Amino acid sequence: MAEIIYMPKLSDTMTEGVVAEWTKKVGDTVASGEVLAEIETDKATMEFESFYDGVLLHIGVEKGQGAPVNTILAVIGEKGEKIDEILANAGNSSNTEAPKKETKEEVKSTEAPKPAPAVEQKPVTTASNGSNHSSSDRVFASPLARKLAEEKGIDISAIGGTGEGGRIVKRDVDHYVPYSPADRPAFSSAPAGTESFRDEPISQMRKTIARRLAESKFTAPHFYLNLEIDMDNAMTARKSINDKGDVKVSFNDMVVKAVAMSLKKNPNVNSSWLGDVIRRNEHVHIGVAVAVEDGLLVPVVRFADTKGLAQIGSEVKDFAQKAKDKKLQPSDWEGNTFTISNLGMFGIDSFTAIVNPPDACILAIGGIKEVPVVKNGQVVPGNIMKVTLSCDHRVVDGATGAAFLQTFKAYMENPVMMLV
Repeated sequence: MAEIIYMPKLSDTMTEGVVAEWTKKVGDTVASGEVLAEIETDKATMEFESFYDGVLLHIGVEKGQGAPVNTILAVIGEKGEKIDEILANAGNSSNTEAPKKETKEEVKSTEAPKPAPAVEQKPVTTASNGSNHSSSDRVFASPLARKLAEEKGIDISAIGGTGEGGRIVKRDVDHYVPYSPADRPAFSSAPAGTESFRDEPISQMRKTIARRLAESKFTAPHFYLNLEIDMDNAMTARKSINDKGDVKVSFNDMVVKAVAMSLKKNPNVNSSWLGDVIRRNEHVHIGVAVAVEDGLLVPVVRFADTKGLAQIGSEVKDFAQKAKDKKLQPSDWEGNTFTISNLGMFGIDSFTAIVNPPDACILAIGGIKEVPVVKNGQVVPGNIMKVTLSCDHRVVDGATGAAFLQTFKAYMENPVMMLV
């Protein structure tokens, strides 16, 4: 009896997956536990193993194509087995859930579902012979644009429209440049006076970043607290550690440690808004934002308050490399209770960040800048770092956020306190 494999839900935020690579082709033998495909989620590209033994009879989503979770991904069965009737009965809209780990968040959402905004999706049709094609029936385009796209062999659903209401018109087809994620060509120099552009497909990661941050920004009432920190002692301490020790410590490592210890003293900041309750986290898991090619990932340093600077630094470096190599696993990015975003190394003095759900706060770290400061009534050179705490006002009030920042400031200005 043939077994249908559906597009799996490989992360808590995944709604759609893209097949980056098939390791098997139709007709190949597949063993349970053997890697069947590599799937790009909103966070990383992950290996997907087969649950069954048999022969790969059907591929439902071709390499490079995307499909919603629970779309038919493949069919495995006995050699020569007829699957037309199975596919016809199952369809891509099957309610059968792909095997996945149920999280507390998902259980909660089932108990009190929230209406999601209606989003028009381009349906993917799976034919019985295994070929896929994108339907353009809902694409808003002029008849001439459709005709030109068909003549040029262009999938019209891949073209961005510049006409009224986003309608695809003739000039959009004329100027369209096919794009491959594996080959990101530089913009070609166009003659003066000539319109030119390239439409890039939106990656799963970028889609999720857009959705989650928009939900955060427009749902959570944000407010911001700014503070300047004297970094003279931190710079001296770091130099001493790095000169005499075998392990190199960064300012970011010191920030993570100081934040973790500050959260233990200000536990109300280490919280989450869950709709009907506020969760006060007693453990401290610090999310550290890492920039990657397609957007941003937030791997988590778990129980950061219990770890030394060297261990924190080692974990953050490892996460950063894995993020760039797209090798992070769900266990690496789930469970944060507070997030840090550091743009100081890019020369940014200060900025505000959007709260990263389910956290109630995110701390934006600017660069260290040498400026004149007043000490003991004298103007002297000083090193100042500006930080901004973004807070969800449903959970954290101004005084609560200010108390946290004062504690953080005390740790950063007196680093020896972090070693006690």
